[in-house]
Amino acid sequence: MSIGDDVSDPKQGVSVANKFVADGVHYVVGHYNSGVTIPASEVYAENGVLFVTPTATNPMVTERGLWNAFRACGRDDQQGSIAAKLVLDRFKDKKIAIVDDKSTAGKGLADEMAKAYNAGGGKEVLHEEVNPGEKDYSPLVTRIKQSGADLVYYGGQHTEAGLIVRQMHDQGVTAILMGGDGISNSEFGAIGGDGAVGTLMTSFPDPATFAEAKDAVADLRAKNVPTEAVTLYAYAATQILAEAIAKAKADDPKAVSDYLHSGAGISTVLGSISYDDKGDIKQPGFVVFEWQKVDGKLTPVALK
Repeated sequence: MSIGDDVSDPKQGVSVANKFVADGVHYVVGHYNSGVTIPASEVYAENGVLFVTPTATNPMVTERGLWNAFRACGRDDQQGSIAAKLVLDRFKDKKIAIVDDKSTAGKGLADEMAKAYNAGGGKEVLHEEVNPGEKDYSPLVTRIKQSGADLVYYGGQHTEAGLIVRQMHDQGVTAILMGGDGISNSEFGAIGGDGAVGTLMTSFPDPATFAEAKDAVADLRAKNVPTEAVTLYAYAATQILAEAIAKAKADDPKAVSDYLHSGAGISTVLGSISYDDKGDIKQPGFVVFEWQKVDGKLTPVALK
């Protein structure tokens, strides 16, 4: 087994991909971010390597006709549509702002949400971009306040989202923040503090609660491995590869790809998963959550 850390950087991701090729790797579980997965996938396609990303949601991961691209999660266009429907239903006559972090994943998600929101008759009052890694988002918060937005949709990761919502709270901005799976991290609550209460997000359901994951969760916890969603999605990606290799009856990435594209069901900790001809799962399963205080701790709670 070969292990690489792409540090969420596209160039480093390509370096890791080339290292795997040099190591003779045939199958990869990864990468985490869409912005890294997409360039790395080109290296894999050219060198006969099949990959299953646990978490990369940008549509372009599987929209380029690559034979070797699969994911264990849903897509941003599916996620964005769910977010837009909720906003149109619950915030029909309210003012909406849209913000993204310029990344492939963050901007891609925000754009998909905006597309679905606009198609449903909505029109945002503000559309902004931010630079990830900054600490002071007060200029953005001021513009949000001036726009009178009732809800801010954010495409990006939990660190920046937490800082933005904390600074909104500190400046007396009462708008609700909504995001995608990028903010489904326990650190979001720690960073956002009281400002994070009431934040909405679309994300994957918590697989730790699935009956299919019971044994895996017990085993991981016994080894002190966190059972956050990303861990179990990576676990599922590994199961997908293992079963597909066994069922294809060949340690041949092309044969394994053909088997996965056939639509056959594969048993995983996420339940039964099957693929379409692009490499997307047929069971995307996004859920809407609200960050609430439960026993004094900020926790995402699935909305009914």
